[in-house]
Amino acid sequence: MELTGLHLLLSYRCTFECDHCFVWGSPWQSGTMTLGQVRRILQEAKEARTVTSIYFEGGEPFLYYPVMLRGVTEAREMGFSVGIVSNAYWAEDMESALEWLRPLAGLVDDLTVSSDLFHYSEKISRQSQNAAAAAAELGIPLGTICIARPDDPAQAGVGQIPQGESGVLYRGRAIDKLAAYAPHHPWTEFTTCPHEDLREPGRVHVDAYGNLHVCQGIVIGNLFREPLKEIAARYNPDGHYIVGPLLVGGPAQLVRTYGLEHEPIYADACHLCYSMRLALRSRFPHILTPDQMYGVVS
Repeated sequence: MELTGLHLLLSYRCTFECDHCFVWGSPWQSGTMTLGQVRRILQEAKEARTVTSIYFEGGEPFLYYPVMLRGVTEAREMGFSVGIVSNAYWAEDMESALEWLRPLAGLVDDLTVSSDLFHYSEKISRQSQNAAAAAAELGIPLGTICIARPDDPAQAGVGQIPQGESGVLYRGRAIDKLAAYAPHHPWTEFTTCPHEDLREPGRVHVDAYGNLHVCQGIVIGNLFREPLKEIAARYNPDGHYIVGPLLVGGPAQLVRTYGLEHEPIYADACHLCYSMRLALRSRFPHILTPDQMYGVVS
């Protein structure tokens, strides 16, 4: 496996508790990286020799601004392109947005902010507009993600989500809060993973516990226990207890391989996959981890 991107889940904590969040972000979540851990991850990425981009995500990375800023600065100094994903809670007005973003000018190649009715009372929020204006003034490239409720997909069409599509992936909190509003299909139809290249993922996520996620909640190793380049070299997707069946026949193959009980219909492939992973956690606790990805707040 040749990794080109490493996305740091700086924390599972967030200022919001959105219905669609598949990492269960909330103000009550735990699990936050220290600066020392960020530096260790960056060094691992450098030694891997294939990683070219680093992203800081969450949760909400701006909650830990000093650590994020130092991480962004050092990642840039090491030659990586750098991105940040945020909900822009910090951009209450233009003056504040400029103050938060000014130290990041010249360091960040991509700032992505959320703007939708899950986060704010209007689709194009005041915060996202302030963030966009401040970023433009400072020369920071900015994109927007707008996710619509599944019962009103006409709200979508802003930023990175195609017009007429909701953009919700039914895993994490979205199963509890939103799946009931989506059209459902027979479980036998979900024979591929439509969202991740599990054989050659290119980019992976790493959390504050060192877990390396090929998809959020499917772990292929721990960066704090062995070097990134060794995890990448050892990765055997066909032999992986979760990835292997998914490559053979998608989430439906998890049902068949492990003889799992299931509902007749699901909202999408993620809905079936996540539900089956919940059923398999006790069998594969080192792979289907951490608790935060499965709705357990410690």
